Amino acid sequence: MTKTHILWADDEIEFLKPHILLLEDKGYRVKTVNNGTDAVEAFRNEPFDLVFLDENMPGLTGLETLSILKSINPTIPNVLVTKNEEEQLMEEAIGAKIDDYLIKPVNPRQILLTIKKFTENKRIVNEKTSMAYQQEFQNLGSLINEGLDFKGWVEAYKKLIYWELSLEKLENESMHNILRTQKSEANNVFFKYIEKNYTNWMKNPEESPVLSHQLFKKKVLPTLSQDRPTFFFLIDNLRYDQWKQINDVITDYFRLEEEDNYYSILPTATQYARNAIFSGLTPLEMEKRFPDLWLNDESEGGKNLNEDKFLADQIKRLYRKEIKHSYTKVLTHEQGRDVVDNLSNLMGNNLNVLVYNFVDMLSHARTDMAMIRELANDEAAYRSLTLSWFEHSPLLDALKWLSQKNVRIVITTDHGTIRVKKPSKIIGYKNTNTNLRYKQGKNLNYNSKDVFLIKNPHDAQLPTSSMSSIYVFAKDDIYFVYPNNYNQFVNYFVGTFQHGGISLEEMIIPYATYIPK
Repeated sequence: MTKTHILWADDEIEFLKPHILLLEDKGYRVKTVNNGTDAVEAFRNEPFDLVFLDENMPGLTGLETLSILKSINPTIPNVLVTKNEEEQLMEEAIGAKIDDYLIKPVNPRQILLTIKKFTENKRIVNEKTSMAYQQEFQNLGSLINEGLDFKGWVEAYKKLIYWELSLEKLENESMHNILRTQKSEANNVFFKYIEKNYTNWMKNPEESPVLSHQLFKKKVLPTLSQDRPTFFFLIDNLRYDQWKQINDVITDYFRLEEEDNYYSILPTATQYARNAIFSGLTPLEMEKRFPDLWLNDESEGGKNLNEDKFLADQIKRLYRKEIKHSYTKVLTHEQGRDVVDNLSNLMGNNLNVLVYNFVDMLSHARTDMAMIRELANDEAAYRSLTLSWFEHSPLLDALKWLSQKNVRIVITTDHGTIRVKKPSKIIGYKNTNTNLRYKQGKNLNYNSKDVFLIKNPHDAQLPTSSMSSIYVFAKDDIYFVYPNNYNQFVNYFVGTFQHGGISLEEMIIPYATYIPK
C-alpha cells in the first residue's frame, strides 16, 4: 500500500523536526520546504495527499500559496497553520477554501488527527460504521419481531433508514445485502401487522395512528395562527429517506420545529391518499359526499382534479372560524417560478397549500424513460436524483424567500414508493385497474401468499364498482403482472419504483414543520 505523502511548508521547519520524525515513524512520507515558492514547485512536481501551510512565511504567504495550490489541484486538502487567531484571517482562509485550520503551537496528536481525517477518514468511517451496524443487526432483528404497535413501527423504520443512509457509501456489497435482507424481513412482518390491524383502524379511529384523512384535522388546522401564515408543501411521492436528504438543505434556512410521521391509507396511491388528505374523508365517505367529483378506478378522467374543492369543504366543515386559504398545484418548472413570483400575495392567507408533482412524475417517468431508468437504478440513485432536483427547483427558491418571513412551513407527502423486484401473476377482467401494487375488481385470481385481501371493501372504507368487487394489495416488493406477455412485462417493470401496496416505504409518511432561523 502506498504511503501517505505530506507536504509541509514552514519557514521555521527545523523546529518541527520532532513532529516530522513522529510522522515518519508512523509510516507517513513527509516533504519539507521553508517557503511558499518551494511549496508550489514541489506541488507541481510530486503527488501529495495533504499539505500543511504556515501562514506567516517570507515571500508568498500561506494564503497566497494556498490560492496557487488550489488552482493546480483543488482536490488535495490544505491545512493552514498559524499563530494568528484573528477572526478576519479565519474568514479569509475559509473564503480561500482552506480545508482545516490549526493554531500554533500544534501538538503531535492534533497533527495525527488532522492527517487521519483527510487521508484515512473514509476507511475509518467505513470500518466503524460496518462494525456498528453488525452490532445493531441482532437488536434490529429482535425489535422487528417483538410485536410492535404503530409507533414502534415508525421507530423501527427510522432505524432502518438511518443505517441505509449510513451504509450508503460503503464499498461493501455484503453489508448492503444484509441490510436489504433485513428491510425485506421488516416489510414482511409489517405486512402481517397491517393485515391484522388495518380494517380495525378504519372502524375505530381512536385506536389508529394519524391516517391520511385525519391529517388536517389532527395536525394542520389546530396549529394555524392568525399572525403567522402556514405554507403546507406536499411533495408528491416523497419517501422518508428522500425527505431526510432534502431536510439537510431546508435546515440551512429553517429551524426544524417538529419531525413527525403519519400513515397513508390504502391504497397508497395518489387518487386515494391525496384526496383523503384534502377532503378529510375516507374514500368511501368521499364517494358518498361528492358523487359528482369522486371517480372510481374504472372511471374516465383525472382522479385528482378537485383537491381545491375538497380542501375548501373540509375547512368549512371542521374549522368554524374564517380561514383565508389558497390551493396551488405545480406540475411544471414554469408553474413553480410563477409560485415564487406570487408568494408576496399569499402572505395575507392563514393557510397556503402547494402541491408539487415532480417526484411523482419522476418515479413514473422512470418506468417509461430509458434515461431516467439509468439515472435512478437503485434507492441511493433515486435519493440522489430527488436531492438534485430539489436543490435546483423553484420550490427551494420559494423556501429561501419564505425563510425571511414570519411563517410556518410544513413539508409532507401523500405516499411513498418501493422498488419492485418480485412479479406475481394476477388475472382480472378488462376493467380491472392498471396499478401494479393493488387491484380492485371482481373474480380476481391471484397468489394468496402475496396479497392482503379485503373481501368487503366497506370494512376498509373503500368504494366498490360492483357488489362483488374486492381489493388485493401487494406486500413487500411484489408487483402484479398479467399472464399475457408475462415475461415482457416482468422485465419491463422490474426494478421500477411503484406505489399502491403495503410497505414501510409506501405507508410511513414524513411530516415536518419548520420556522425561520
